[in-house]
Amino acid sequence: MRILLLNLGTESTQAVEQALSGQGYDMASDQSLSVDKILARLPDLLITEATPSDLSCCGLISQIKASSDLRALKIVTIVHGDALERARGLDLGADDVVSFPFEPMEFAAKIRTQLRQRQPELKLEAELKDALEREHMAESTAENLINKVMSRRRFWVLSIVCVLSAATLLAAVTTVISNRRSRKDTLQLKAEVAQLNGGLLQQEELLRRVGQARDSQIGSNVPGTRRSLETQSEAIRKKMAAPAVADNESLKRQLQETQNQLNRLETESRAAEAIVHKYGPSVCLLHVIVELKDKDSGQIIRIAADPAGKPLVDERGMISLQTEGQGPPLQFHFFGTGFLVASNGRLLTNHHVAEPWRSDEELKELLDRGADAFALSYTAYFPVISQGIEVKLHHISGIADLATLTLQTPAPPEAALLELDDRSEASVSGDPVILIGYPTGIEGILARAGSDVTTRLAENVHDVNEMLSQLAAQHLIRPTITQGHIGDVLNDKIVYDAATTVGGSGGPLFNHDGKVIGVNAAI
Repeated sequence: MRILLLNLGTESTQAVEQALSGQGYDMASDQSLSVDKILARLPDLLITEATPSDLSCCGLISQIKASSDLRALKIVTIVHGDALERARGLDLGADDVVSFPFEPMEFAAKIRTQLRQRQPELKLEAELKDALEREHMAESTAENLINKVMSRRRFWVLSIVCVLSAATLLAAVTTVISNRRSRKDTLQLKAEVAQLNGGLLQQEELLRRVGQARDSQIGSNVPGTRRSLETQSEAIRKKMAAPAVADNESLKRQLQETQNQLNRLETESRAAEAIVHKYGPSVCLLHVIVELKDKDSGQIIRIAADPAGKPLVDERGMISLQTEGQGPPLQFHFFGTGFLVASNGRLLTNHHVAEPWRSDEELKELLDRGADAFALSYTAYFPVISQGIEVKLHHISGIADLATLTLQTPAPPEAALLELDDRSEASVSGDPVILIGYPTGIEGILARAGSDVTTRLAENVHDVNEMLSQLAAQHLIRPTITQGHIGDVLNDKIVYDAATTVGGSGGPLFNHDGKVIGVNAAI
């Protein structure tokens, strides 16, 4: 097994080598390697280190986990901190995080555990490689056989061409028939899919999912960090006050470092509060309604319904979809974030928010089987007004996951224009960042509104648009704010650890100067 030690300090390197000596591992140590260079080393496990003064490993972990080539690579990170730092490392994608100094026997056991988990993946890789080699050999054998037959039977050429032409024609007809059948099958979807996308879920299901969103609610980690640092500071003071302390100077340095971290945290919190107060009203929830057309006829795909408007369900519990009749169109509801960047009502967001079918797997499958998707409407909900604003698509970038939309009525007077800053010095590794958005969409909003509001709305409202109107009227549509730090700055992206999830896509990422340095792409 090959283990790569990357960006480890002298003490950490010595401790790791001591813990893993005699285990039979092929270990190599290096500094500042790119993802491509790591790939060239072909390691089975990567051990890296994160220190308060160097957060470059954060971006490296994110890049590795996002790479299809290195998806199976196990990563163990060494941190100089307590549970808070270990949790941050796990959130960034590390498979395990160990605090330094560590117990050698325990560290070696953790490494063995990660390598054991790698075994099934290596087996699959080997089987895939073997299958590809066999396929290549079969192709080579077939090609040689064809060449021999062609050289000996020149007069068969015309017959072979005719046979191949007939086979091609037959395959084409079969494909057309198959596509038509697939297209017809595609128009038969489960009833629960129509419930999910044609309106709100049933009351019990809605309450359950909102409860899940509340349990996993994303919020600023600043209060927890502050409490942890204050607890750590108090513990150090108690040690210093105890009689016969052997290393009082070391404790003084630890106390000073803790106090410095608290001071930095307080400064960052004040900057975040100022940014949120000024620009929070300019960040809106985007509601996108998507419908489908049949690619052949161009007709809207609808839910089959009886004269009373009740959906028709077959003996298998499937709702029938059709392109004829007066049934309601099949609709999909998506949520994202946008923010105001120009006085003419221009909003900036992600391409995959403006055209959700570009990233939604269920819709992609429908499109592959003969449907065309289009955005029926865009609506922006700002936290300072009591109703939504109609929005039109303006432009989609051809080189980045970005799109602009335009408000059809004036922006709220409280909404200030966000200033973009694309200078390289505006984004520096280790700098604090603030992210504003609407992660988990309507479910997150209901989770923050409270169980009483959610229950009341679920009992009386059964349509997404009506639900949003009610929430807006009560000024309950408000964004979530999270803080973090930049892990790495790449040519086309910024890696940071401010928490977010689906629905937060399109949200602005601010630096400590209150300038927008990035657009969140949580897909």
